[in-house]
Amino acid sequence: MSYSIEQWQPEQYSAEEWDKFVLAADNGTIFHERTFLSYHPAERFNDHSLVVRFKGNVQALLPAVEWKIDKDKTLFSHRGASYGGFVYQDVSLEAALHWVGALKDYARQMGFTRIILTLPPMVYAKRPTNYCDFALLSEGFRYQKRELTAALAIPKETPLLSLFKQEARTATRKATKMGVQIAKSNDYAAYYDILSRNLKMRHDASPTHSLAELEYLAQKFPERIMLHAAFLEERMIAGVVNFIGNARTMLGFYISDNKEFQEYRALNLLFYEIFQECVQSGIEWYDFGTFTLNMQPNFGLGKFKETFGARGIFRDTLEVWL
Repeated sequence: MSYSIEQWQPEQYSAEEWDKFVLAADNGTIFHERTFLSYHPAERFNDHSLVVRFKGNVQALLPAVEWKIDKDKTLFSHRGASYGGFVYQDVSLEAALHWVGALKDYARQMGFTRIILTLPPMVYAKRPTNYCDFALLSEGFRYQKRELTAALAIPKETPLLSLFKQEARTATRKATKMGVQIAKSNDYAAYYDILSRNLKMRHDASPTHSLAELEYLAQKFPERIMLHAAFLEERMIAGVVNFIGNARTMLGFYISDNKEFQEYRALNLLFYEIFQECVQSGIEWYDFGTFTLNMQPNFGLGKFKETFGARGIFRDTLEVWL
């Protein structure tokens, strides 16, 4: 079979062609696009993205970086994004098996000793299939971890509040009665202050993205990365940065509220309005993000997301030693 795999060279296959392929793909997301990946400073990652061809035609793409883990030269898809793995516009089981075999052969030839892939959850797929998972497992990959992400199927006709558990419905109505207002905002500085204080208080940690990075991404993708915020008398008291992963799925980043105003239950009304926007724009799934870390559940966070009707689905990371 005439399959080949090669390192991506922009002069041979432009970033614009790459992104066009991803946007038309069955399973592509914003995190696979060159436009998104390019926000990282050039010195942060050693890009080693790959192009899979069949009889000379591009059949799949693999955004990836070369990453040292201890002393192991690792091909990682993708260290700088939520998801990686093969992006394809159509796939058969036979093709997937050839891709994975070609990937392993290529990685050995280039001196890699390990491959790590984090796959998009199934809700991002236009035509869901486990062919790539099957091919990876057949070729010796094993699960490094299977995290749970909370996903909500956005109903087309069912009233949104009927999905909520009773406590979430009550909290949503309470927020409305207490005067909480929901709107999109460009005030990332006010939001970042809430977020930073929460992460410091709860986890003694800082956000993964800097304020400058969030503002840059919002400017780069004004229709696909946005801040939805809750206000009380013009003061921001809660916010969520949402990424339009693709035409089917929206992903929430950094859910955060000002604990001084927790009695107003702003997050409940905030998510209700976000889901209303999903209905209007044809988004089919809302991905709240993971509530496990290295397969250890955060039960409180999981329960909060479940009150809106979300349920856990796998976000898998697979690896193989060569």
